[in-house]
Amino acid sequence: MHPHGPIDAAPLLDQLATGVAWLDEGLVLRRVNPGLGELVGVGAARLVGKPLGVLAPAEPVLVELARRALDERRLLRVRGLAVCAAPGAEVRLDLCFNPLPQGLLLEAQPAAPAQAEAPRLSESLRGFAHEVRNPLAGVSGAAQLLLRKLDEPAQRALAELILTEAGRLAALTERLLGARGTLVPASVNLHGLLDRLAALLGAERADLAVVRDYDPSLPAVRGDADRLLQLLLNLGRNAVEAGASRIVLRTRAEAGVRGGGARRWLRVEVEDDGRGVPAALEATLFLPLVSGRAEGSGLGLALAREIAREHGGELEHLRRNGLTCFVLRLPSETADETPR
Repeated sequence: MHPHGPIDAAPLLDQLATGVAWLDEGLVLRRVNPGLGELVGVGAARLVGKPLGVLAPAEPVLVELARRALDERRLLRVRGLAVCAAPGAEVRLDLCFNPLPQGLLLEAQPAAPAQAEAPRLSESLRGFAHEVRNPLAGVSGAAQLLLRKLDEPAQRALAELILTEAGRLAALTERLLGARGTLVPASVNLHGLLDRLAALLGAERADLAVVRDYDPSLPAVRGDADRLLQLLLNLGRNAVEAGASRIVLRTRAEAGVRGGGARRWLRVEVEDDGRGVPAALEATLFLPLVSGRAEGSGLGLALAREIAREHGGELEHLRRNGLTCFVLRLPSETADETPR
């Protein structure tokens, strides 16, 4: 206690460049400093009295983490969360929730640059590529032998699928071991890639329900079809390994501010009803060698995000109504070539 009575912290909060807000136990914003208002693009006074969810309507994880910090009485952090308190004014912030005797303190600052993790990622991926070259050659040779001996069309189709995928992965490992900056761009039909993903997942798990929820008006994108398919396969197989019985493949157009300018984006979602991502891994989910499974390599999501960024896009994870959802955003560019 201050000798002259309780200290009014409000003037101090207003002077901080860091975005700060005090929330009551109902997760309503009761005090918001100008720094937070500037970060989210909404006047601080307009946020007072609003529920926390108004900062990120499409990111339920924001409210979930705040509630967990209160219930468990411990500090929680989340990095790179997409906050969009005003239409078309999305920003990525690193957030910290600190429980108080009465309510919760929220601190926010611009997300740390993602490029910092690139050197570690590339080194890990090259090591992975080196280790899998020989097993891939063995898989490819076995598939060729099977193809020569099989007569039934369905069995031949499966052997051809194995051969095709082994060849594609072998090409990917060579890229990982060689120059990583070289893409083979062409006009890519995202729905064609998603249909191929559905076929591959169906071949692995006959009881898996794959639901297509496409926006047929989406244009093609410029990109490397093999790398984009690898990204989608990593997401789909993660869902299968998490025990999913149903996967939804969804596409939508999206407008927003990313990378310093307003533009249109193509949004691809891979949503599943599996076990989900352990809370302890959420902040480091896309780092290499981080896995929620004892037998996992921890490279699938790291590679997926790197491929997204190679294409000028981004990959993020969110929870929605108890489901796990990975969201891929790619810049919308009209291509002149015939989609692959």
